[in-house]
Amino acid sequence: MKRIHLFEIEDMPWFPDSLRQCITRLIVVMHRLLGSPGELATLLNRALKYASKPVIIDLCSGSGGPMPEVFDTLKAKHGIDGLKLVLTDLYPNREMASRINRESDGSITYLTESVNAANLDSGKQGVRTMVGSFHHMRPEVAHNILKNAKESRQPICVYEVSDNSIPIWLWWIALPMNFLMVFFITPMVRPLTWQQLVFTYLIPVIPLCFAWDGAVSNARTYTLTDLDELLFGLNTAEYRWEKGRVGGRLKKLYLFGLPIDKAYGKE
Repeated sequence: MKRIHLFEIEDMPWFPDSLRQCITRLIVVMHRLLGSPGELATLLNRALKYASKPVIIDLCSGSGGPMPEVFDTLKAKHGIDGLKLVLTDLYPNREMASRINRESDGSITYLTESVNAANLDSGKQGVRTMVGSFHHMRPEVAHNILKNAKESRQPICVYEVSDNSIPIWLWWIALPMNFLMVFFITPMVRPLTWQQLVFTYLIPVIPLCFAWDGAVSNARTYTLTDLDELLFGLNTAEYRWEKGRVGGRLKKLYLFGLPIDKAYGKE
């Protein structure tokens, strides 16, 4: 594989959760600027036709990411009746879960119990999503996540904003670009906390971490060829895999897993 599993600072257990949430909010802004909510809504509108229920089960949700906005886009643009979004994580963000579950009308929920993406309960039916999180998984775990979706006969949609098709030496050009970009996009963050401002403009811990993790994300992202290796042994006549690129100048990657004998609508 071209992919290299370098460390991301945000993944470290010692990294303060308050700063981790600041970086997550920056990632949400980046998704918005890159048009991810609209692209994901288009992809999921297809995938939902292969689900028995209009439910999206987001894996590795962390602080929620762009999925609540994707949910709103799906309802507004595609008018899917009874649509529900379930956020999950191996280590749920309980503060975020409490806020979402308190403020939502029930159409968006965040499960407070630990959910293993590689061993998801088959009773959780709906389209599984991994948005900007698949590259965090080592190959054996990534393979098992895909295998579990196939064996449970549930659709899955993997979406990555990185494209690891560039030469290896270009990975690190992103470091200074990512660092400087943080100073310009921070005013778009909501909620804009004192931690976000202090550790961006006075003590630039957040720009440093964001720059490093952004460059490492490129190194960690599975290429389209890498995905073929992960899918080895998972091809059957009853379950179809589809991979490709989507977007404008920045080509994001997607991977579909679809139970083809369970299409509940027409694409």
